[in-house]
Amino acid sequence: MSSNFSITEENYIKAIYHLQQATGSVTTNELSASLLTKPASVTDMLKKLKVKKLLHYEPYKVFYLTAEGKKIALNIIRRHRLWEFFLVEKLAFGWDEVHEVAEELEHVGSKKLVDKLDSYLDFPKFDPHGDPIPDVNGKMSIVQQVNLTELPLNKLAQVTMVGSQSTELLELLSHKDITIGTKLEVKKKFSFDKSVEVKVKNLAPVNISEQLAKVLFVKPV
Repeated sequence: MSSNFSITEENYIKAIYHLQQATGSVTTNELSASLLTKPASVTDMLKKLKVKKLLHYEPYKVFYLTAEGKKIALNIIRRHRLWEFFLVEKLAFGWDEVHEVAEELEHVGSKKLVDKLDSYLDFPKFDPHGDPIPDVNGKMSIVQQVNLTELPLNKLAQVTMVGSQSTELLELLSHKDITIGTKLEVKKKFSFDKSVEVKVKNLAPVNISEQLAKVLFVKPV
């Protein structure tokens, strides 16, 4: 069995799902900005997805995925995150190298292949960036985590997720010896620029900008 949707349709479905997670519904302008596509092209695709019963859509109003649309989105996300896990764990890619490769591999729609990949990897719960991997039924594990900016001083915590997967960001984190699973403490918070001083065991303290701290999520240990 393979996917019945084009790569463009799958990219739209996934983008709508991610935007919808934040507010529950999406506007044409938000989707247009997210996909760097003209609003007119977006409107054409929304009509197609509505015909396929994947979208609750009326012109000039907010829209959101149907139950079937959400199921397909979670399947695409499952494929993407499993491929990321495979690339890092089995092929020794850096965590800052896998996103774009997985963007291509996620469109390989063979259910048998993805199920065998999941089994081969021993059903991982999280991808290399700490994002939960949906299981075959679309269920995801939840981690009780807080943003690094909210962590109290001198409280040991473990990095659980990175809120952005830009190559530049992941490169910067690697430079500061921070990855998923790293244990750290916030030693000082600077009110001037909202930066924080972070201490990773056996390493000298490093300063982390507010911008970086806001995309790091941790759970107290």
